[in-house]
Parts: sequence; structure tokens; C-alpha cells
Amino acid sequence: MDNGKTTFTKVSDNQVLMERVFNAPRDALFRAYTDPNQIPMWWGPRNMTTTVEKMDFRPGGMWRYVQHDGDGREAGFHGVYQEILTSGCMASSFEYEDMPGHTQMVSAIFEEIDATHTKLTSRTTFQTIEDRDAALESGMEAGAGDSLDRLAALVEK
Repeated sequence: MDNGKTTFTKVSDNQVLMERVFNAPRDALFRAYTDPNQIPMWWGPRNMTTTVEKMDFRPGGMWRYVQHDGDGREAGFHGVYQEILTSGCMASSFEYEDMPGHTQMVSAIFEEIDATHTKLTSRTTFQTIEDRDAALESGMEAGAGDSLDRLAALVEK
């Protein structure tokens, strides 16, 4: 896998795998991914801002982010942390509030390649193939790719 390129793979009827190598130590990447003060700096497409309304970063803790566009529209997202390992692994539910009941499960693994490179592997599991396809058709790849580009710019400074 190339540094700086996010790859998306349909790994099953209801799963999408996203992978990227960052020029950053694992701890710095994990911190940016899980710190409520850093999340607004990278989460979501460039043309939107993100507010972290709630982030109880512990198993069973809830999170909620709200994205805002330039026209005053908002989009809410929320979930519950299922698993958090300080060694660089986490999992949570994810739900787009405009489509209630279509909850996804997202896991993220931060694999140290060497002292200055980390591979992020994120697996999203959808309830159905239709949910997976709807997410992909709605721009999931572009939005997630933009977020990870912004995350790379933050951690690679």
C-alpha cells in the first residue's frame, strides 16, 4: 500500500475495508483519532466543519458529532464505543441521524510499521448489502478519503 493513498475494498456483502499508511507514529495517529480537541481538525469533508458534542471515550461511552456546511445545514452522527485498547485498536457503532436504524459497526486498527509509519485499517460492517451500497453511493469513499487526507495533514506535521 502506498503512503498517502486510501484504499477501499468490499470484503463481503456487508463490509468495506479502508486502509492507509500515515507518515506518523502510532501514538500520534491514535491520539488524533480519539482526542475530542483534534477530531474537528480532520473529521468530515473539507467543505464542512465538525463539532464534537459528546465523546465519552470508554467502552460503553457515547459519542456524537455534528457537521455544519456553509449554508447552515447540519448532519448528526452518533454511536457507542464497544472496545478500546490502548495498544491501538477500537470499535464503535456509527449511525447517521438522518437514517435512523441503519447502524454500522466500525473497527479501527493502528498498526505500527516502524517508528514513523502507521497503517490504519478500518472495517465497516453494515446490517445489509443494501445499507453498504447506499453508503457507498452517498459518497462514503470521497468523504472518508477527504477526512483521512485531513488527518494525514494534521499528524504528519
